[in-house]
Amino acid sequence: MANKPMKKANPAKQALLLGVGLDSDGHQRVTTGKNFALVGGSQETHEAMTETAIKLNEKLSRRGKELHEVSRQEFADLAHEVGLRRNAPECN
Repeated sequence: MANKPMKKANPAKQALLLGVGLDSDGHQRVTTGKNFALVGGSQETHEAMTETAIKLNEKLSRRGKELHEVSRQEFADLAHEVGLRRNAPECN
């Protein structure tokens, strides 16, 4: 009799917005909240990332949705509304 692999329970969907500040002023900053984790950055950069993450969560809340419930396109639209933009890759 062949062993059948056990089916795993369908884990609840999760999503997380991760922000990484690449500039530094010597301090280590970490901020977490509903749907987001932010690390690094100067004070100014970290504050801007925090404000953006909070705005994104507010927009999600107004739509009655959680981050894991939105499509890629809807996330892209929300990100644009809060001022996030995708950087184009550099051409060599």
